Amino acid sequence: MSRVYNFSAGPSMLPQAVLEKAASEMLDYQGSGQSVMEMSHRSKTYQAIIDEAEALLREVLNIPDNYKVLFLQGGGSTQFAMIPLNLKKNGKADYVITGQWAKKAAAEARKYLDVNVVASSADTTFTYIPKLDPATFSKDADYFYICLNNTIYGTHYSPEQLPDTGDIPLVTDASSCILSEPMDVSKFGLIFAGAQKNMGPAGVTVVIIRDDLIREVPETVPTMLTYKIHADNGSMYNTPPCYSIYMVKLVLEWLKNDIGGVEKMHEINKAKAAKLYEFLDNSKLFKGTVEKDSRSLMNVPFVTGDKDLDAKFVAEAAKAGLVNLKGHRTVGGMRASIYNAMPMEGVDALIDFMKKFEAENA
Repeated sequence: MSRVYNFSAGPSMLPQAVLEKAASEMLDYQGSGQSVMEMSHRSKTYQAIIDEAEALLREVLNIPDNYKVLFLQGGGSTQFAMIPLNLKKNGKADYVITGQWAKKAAAEARKYLDVNVVASSADTTFTYIPKLDPATFSKDADYFYICLNNTIYGTHYSPEQLPDTGDIPLVTDASSCILSEPMDVSKFGLIFAGAQKNMGPAGVTVVIIRDDLIREVPETVPTMLTYKIHADNGSMYNTPPCYSIYMVKLVLEWLKNDIGGVEKMHEINKAKAAKLYEFLDNSKLFKGTVEKDSRSLMNVPFVTGDKDLDAKFVAEAAKAGLVNLKGHRTVGGMRASIYNAMPMEGVDALIDFMKKFEAENA
């Protein structure tokens, strides 16, 4: 069976070269006589794997020396609690609600501190990144939280849209855009990202946190939810998600050596997205749902305006080898997630199929 083009929002497709490399090392990792899956995380061999993964991530994202890189478990959703538990000082935080995940993060944070919703785009079902008024920012907030790329709704903060929070740490969920574009890490106090979209398989969440935000917390905070514990133990307080971290290492090697780094990846991603958005903007049947100045390069939602026709499109696309195009249940329609591993050929195949479907159904 030939491989399909997988437009899933996550877990998403991985680079074929990475899968082939992992397959070649499945039974015997570099002469060790064992798989990474069965290797002791306390071994020198595995320590080299996690060290290399961290070094590569620091290199491709230009992470400053005063930031720690943590490989954690629990997915991005666990970070919704870890952030307020670890950063709480005055008991207040600012949140911008631009989608389902920011909404869930704010709801979790309310269990531990006061949440000030600075702005929201819920009025149009999250089709844009709202403009921010600094007068609404809390002067004594412990942190300011945004979701950098909204997977479900296909919106994204451009560098110009990032809030200037001064001395208040800017915290972001970068799960669905990490490694897709250059990031000035120094603008953030904390960045977290679930791996299953652009970094590797599900199972590991990367946290990039500035040193001054790693602090002692009340004894009531669970040990496993304490950044300082994980930082002090090199992400090895307990058994880490060993194989997922190994896969992240392989993806980073691919990004650096095969693609040429994040800057080159960004150029490829812009070209892929531009081609798809150009088709949508000129289509007589399909329509994008996001305002142009808020469009994501990673997640492209679109509709026909007819639910039955949407369902027909998703079903026929799957038969044509274009899978996981159904939109999220909260918005319907379709969504093409075109992460780093999606080749231009996949976008071309999708557009060709859309043209054919439009000719037959418009």
